[in-house]
Amino acid sequence: MTEWFNSLNAEWFISASEALIYFIVGLVLAKMASRGVRQWSKNRFDTHQQLLMARVASYLILLVFIVMGLNAIGFNLGVLIGAAGVLSVAIGFASQTSASNIISGLFLVAERPFSVGDLIKVGETTGEVLSIDLLSVKLRTFDNLFVRIPNETLIKSEVTTLTRFPIRRIDLSIAVALKEDIKAVRKVLEKVAEANPLCLDEPKPKFVFLGFGDSSLNMQFSVWVKRESFIELKNSIHEEIKEAFDAESIEIPFPHRSLYTGSVTEPFPIRLVRDNEPKPNMDNKE
Repeated sequence: MTEWFNSLNAEWFISASEALIYFIVGLVLAKMASRGVRQWSKNRFDTHQQLLMARVASYLILLVFIVMGLNAIGFNLGVLIGAAGVLSVAIGFASQTSASNIISGLFLVAERPFSVGDLIKVGETTGEVLSIDLLSVKLRTFDNLFVRIPNETLIKSEVTTLTRFPIRRIDLSIAVALKEDIKAVRKVLEKVAEANPLCLDEPKPKFVFLGFGDSSLNMQFSVWVKRESFIELKNSIHEEIKEAFDAESIEIPFPHRSLYTGSVTEPFPIRLVRDNEPKPNMDNKE
């Protein structure tokens, strides 16, 4: 009896050691496969696809060696597969949101509206894409905050990819006094754009007169810039326009109000009186 018990322990120890070796070898090969796939796909696919293929290769190899380890210790894989089927049905009913996120993640991978490293805007959140996973997309905002957005939200929401194209347009809203010459203002704006090295010559800047405001002439001046210089140009061109308007004596307006006393529009005097001064006698008509 003792000999049988000792032989049983020895067999279990050998099986457990074999399973452990399978697991360790699987981890090493999975890491090597992940590294090899990323190196192979480096010049063939974008960053997102590289990460996805590396993870798939790593998980598949690791899964194979885990199954081999379980088989080494005598685990019945048929029971495991049956239990996994029942468990997957139960989990499917209990986690419909997760399943929806996984399906949405597959749609994102197929559609590829953005990639890792892009800047995107979702609602009020703008940030750099750190990773695109099965359940969510991770972003890093400009103020260095970590934001997790479920894939289902991305599928249902409007997503703006700010770095999809190499150039962007900056629309400047400009107002000048009603007395100013629109043609002269346009020439000043074109000179400012021409002098700024960040403004692209093609496409050319666009000037649009929007109409008459309460106290101003409203216009839009649009310039094109490389996407990496967007913030720099947006800051510098406003300063240059202000300096150019001052040099050409072009007035930037402020709200005006006119007072009328009836059909006769002759001006009438207005006197400002302090609280401690006597108020004038309005009944004295002399």
